[in-house]
Amino acid sequence: MQSAILFTSLLTTPSTAFRSVPQISYALRNRIKTATASLSSMIDKPFGAWESPVTSKAITAGSVSFGGVRYSNGHVYWLEGRPQEGGRNVLCKYAPDDPNKSERNGVDVTPRESNVRTRVHEYGGGAIVMRGKHIFYTEFTSQQLCKLLKDGSSQPIASEEADRYRYADGVLSSNGKVIYCVREDHLNPEPKNVVNEVVAIDVRDGFTKVLATGNDFYSHPRVSPNGKKLAYITWNHPNMPWDSTELRVTDIYSATSNKSCDHKLIAGKDGDTSVMQPTYQGGRLYYISDQSGYYNIYRAGFQPSILPMRVDFGGSAPGWTLGQQGFCLMPGKDGRLVAQYNKDGSSVLLTADVSDGNAPATDIKEYSGEKDGLPMMFEGAVAAENNDLYFIGGSPSTPSSIYKWNVESRDTASILACSSSLTFPNEVISVPKQVKFPTNRGTAFGYYYAPKNGQYESTIDKAPPLLVKAHGGPTACTDATFNAAIQYWTSRGYAVLDVDYGGSTGYGKDYRRRLRKSWGIVDIDDVCNGAKYLVNEGLADDDRLCIDGGSAGGYTTLGALAFRDVFRAGTSLYGIGDLTALVGDTHKFESRYLDGLVGLYPEDEAIYKKRSPIESVDTLSCPILLLQGADDKVVPPNQAKMMHEAVVKKGIPACLKIYEGEQHGFRQAKNIEDALDTELTFYSKVFGIEGVPGTIDIKIDNM
Repeated sequence: MQSAILFTSLLTTPSTAFRSVPQISYALRNRIKTATASLSSMIDKPFGAWESPVTSKAITAGSVSFGGVRYSNGHVYWLEGRPQEGGRNVLCKYAPDDPNKSERNGVDVTPRESNVRTRVHEYGGGAIVMRGKHIFYTEFTSQQLCKLLKDGSSQPIASEEADRYRYADGVLSSNGKVIYCVREDHLNPEPKNVVNEVVAIDVRDGFTKVLATGNDFYSHPRVSPNGKKLAYITWNHPNMPWDSTELRVTDIYSATSNKSCDHKLIAGKDGDTSVMQPTYQGGRLYYISDQSGYYNIYRAGFQPSILPMRVDFGGSAPGWTLGQQGFCLMPGKDGRLVAQYNKDGSSVLLTADVSDGNAPATDIKEYSGEKDGLPMMFEGAVAAENNDLYFIGGSPSTPSSIYKWNVESRDTASILACSSSLTFPNEVISVPKQVKFPTNRGTAFGYYYAPKNGQYESTIDKAPPLLVKAHGGPTACTDATFNAAIQYWTSRGYAVLDVDYGGSTGYGKDYRRRLRKSWGIVDIDDVCNGAKYLVNEGLADDDRLCIDGGSAGGYTTLGALAFRDVFRAGTSLYGIGDLTALVGDTHKFESRYLDGLVGLYPEDEAIYKKRSPIESVDTLSCPILLLQGADDKVVPPNQAKMMHEAVVKKGIPACLKIYEGEQHGFRQAKNIEDALDTELTFYSKVFGIEGVPGTIDIKIDNM
């Protein structure tokens, strides 16, 4: 999921003095570092046994997750995911002067019982349609598109059967009468029979007209300023949106066919280019494409890119959810282009003059960091009047927040809302260092977090235990924004390596495509080589290496345990153990994903079996923890159950927990807390770390 960025080594820190002698133990480094202190108030205790204020309950108690920021009718809106309310999503409006405001300076806009979330593609996104004073949203329980009424209640706008249709990624016509959106038809719920289309819905009576159909998938329907043309992205199996897509345009009123093959093809003609995120401004159509090798920004009718750079625009993981927009244009007919990319672990905001429709962008300016008043990481900027931008951002020590920043004044961005009311002392916050390390196919990347807790040191251990984290996707990435779940580990004395293995986004097309036909090889090589790199640097204990990951990261975790002899324990969160079972037991969006990652099925069944961890239990010898949602439609619970049964039968220590009411990813506070504390307890038992605060009672089979 970016250009070939030069990363700062973790050893460009005070520990550089030890670089030439990596054989010196971590404990000896600590002794040297503290030798000049006349008296030390620090407690000498083994790594992994430190007491931390970053508890699982503290993480969920005062925290929410933020969805995309919206600006409409002079107001700022955002989505909040609330673990303490069963994980429901709420649309909120920034209202700092409202007496009923929350601690995040917002008021709820959607009804108390509502959950704003769409299940189109299962991953959702684009659940809000907003223009002026009009607000519509997808209700999770019914998946119906609802209109928000003046009295704060809501009502469905389409008179279609409940449970059949799902809606997402909509825009409202300028007169407020028609919504153009993606509709997913589950009349026949078998993945191969689910139908995706672009439709127009009259919000007054629910009358629905199909505008684009015939292909497997659709996203980003966007209407031209004059209301006559509709642009959209479409693609077919076996492609995923980062593989090959098309940008097409149809006439809303005069088209003679609603078949996509009859609509004008704007970009994606070669069948090997990913095109995403179209948007209109001043009658011109803009989009991102990776035809140059990077996700650059283009204007329809002009080649090459209007902003050719060896960086990826479009956001951190484009294509996974609907409604994503990694660039925007300032209000006005010839508004400036605003885009963001990552460089050396920080976000860079770029503005450019795109007023000349027959020329590339000019007057290109870049802003980043404290000198320009910006947070370390941010994305998803939306433009407002008076040169104001709103976006979600943060840093290793600042929780995800909603910021306001002015392009002209460049004063320090103000925080409108913070996702967490928690405040932890700086002495327990580990700031990551970006690292690059050698691997089988060149270089891979990641973020290294050293153990940190100002109350503790460890002169007993040669080095700390290391938790390697494999992100989901696999076509996704990690970042360095504040992650309390990582600080949970580092403040207890664990080191953490968060890996952007080959196949991750944000490093250009070639790096992203390293996983083609090589999932279960490249990713596993990279997480193992990352761990060995830190061991060689003296920053991790090779006898206490563990790994975890969710979804695709869970597969990488299980594969690393089954196919390599590097890690001593691992945790798979809703991960994949049997690739062959996943082929016929997942949702439509990802039902052909493995064609590109592994091979065709059943033609390449032998490869599927060879790369399925459940088929290699004989080579697996270390303890495994499996955490799973009972209602997961992406990676069904039978995957975890089969893996658990197989490893227990072999006599390997294993623990399985299935959380009721959870889907793909945990949203309920009690389950988020239990998952963290269970994993801590599991490693403590496996590594023999005694006296660990915060552990709970768990049952580990064969131990």
